[in-house]
Amino acid sequence: MPMLAELLDAVVGVDTHRDTHEVEIALPTGTPLATCSISNDSGGYAELIDWIAQHTPGPRLLIAIEGTRSYGVGLARAAIAAGLVVIECAQPARGARRGKGKSDPIDAHLAVLTALRLDANRLPIPRADGDREALRILISARDELTTVNTAQTNRLRALLLAGDDTDRQLARARLTAAVLAGLIRRRLPRDADRVQAIRQVEIRRLALALRDAAQALRANRTQLAGIVEDLAPGLTARPGIGPVSAAQVIVSFSHPGRCRDDAAFAALGGISPLQASSGRTVRHRLNRGGDRALNKAIHVIATTRMRDCPTTRAYVARRTAQGKRPQEIRRCLKRYIARQLHRTLTNTMTTAAHHQPLEGHPRPLDNT
Repeated sequence: MPMLAELLDAVVGVDTHRDTHEVEIALPTGTPLATCSISNDSGGYAELIDWIAQHTPGPRLLIAIEGTRSYGVGLARAAIAAGLVVIECAQPARGARRGKGKSDPIDAHLAVLTALRLDANRLPIPRADGDREALRILISARDELTTVNTAQTNRLRALLLAGDDTDRQLARARLTAAVLAGLIRRRLPRDADRVQAIRQVEIRRLALALRDAAQALRANRTQLAGIVEDLAPGLTARPGIGPVSAAQVIVSFSHPGRCRDDAAFAALGGISPLQASSGRTVRHRLNRGGDRALNKAIHVIATTRMRDCPTTRAYVARRTAQGKRPQEIRRCLKRYIARQLHRTLTNTMTTAAHHQPLEGHPRPLDNT
């Protein structure tokens, strides 16, 4: 497998910050050619692209940017729009800094060296923009809504528990739309004291907030379902896959080619088993690393299939008869689901790209 340094005429390393970026352009040997500092705005991006054109010794060029989804997101988009190959560069580890010190020019040079050591077939390509970014925003909003909704539900139940027998029964029951509507319409007794009045005002406020949150969550789910169907038609028709889980899988998958195969996708989600053998003991354990949001989404899919899918239930029964524990069965199911999702998304998103292309796909390196 060729190293990236064998295919390039030059590489650009960028250390990103809120206000400015430090940039270095170097030869494939790692020898610096020039450095500059640009502002983190459209004018700075245009200045950098012109500067690169003036200093590059050849057409085969790659730009390694630290933080392509953070301070470097604007530069990454501008570079991709200009036809440059962009890769994500992780922050330098302490070992790489040892003996070199810490400064922005040093970090830009370390970004160059990190890029040159990469395998040309396994480049950390930035995640896609477009509809994938829309899904990410909706998922973040849904997580916030869910967290706030849970806290407000707990507060409302606590207030109801401090009331009369009717309120205590409501606190133990499910807070449906009808229950919330009744709490919103409820009148305060004329002989109520100050504590009762304040409690009722707060109960009404929380009931209104929960009603609005439920409407927002429904609208969020509808938006997720529409975008998921556009990006990966038929994905939610598979057993156990709802719009929320499908959206998270697509966000983590990003675009065909980000993960070279289903094993890499499973490793990304912390689903691949890890060796835990010692001496005569040969076993595997769960992988607790990776993208935990992706792991959670696939866990939900597996749990839903174990409950509702006849084929999966038959598989669980067969493996249980073989002496497998529920944790082992679920781990095997999650690995199978990761393989199925990777193949499905690779096929459906590649086909859908002709109708609704994802932004952020860099052109491949010239390997001739």
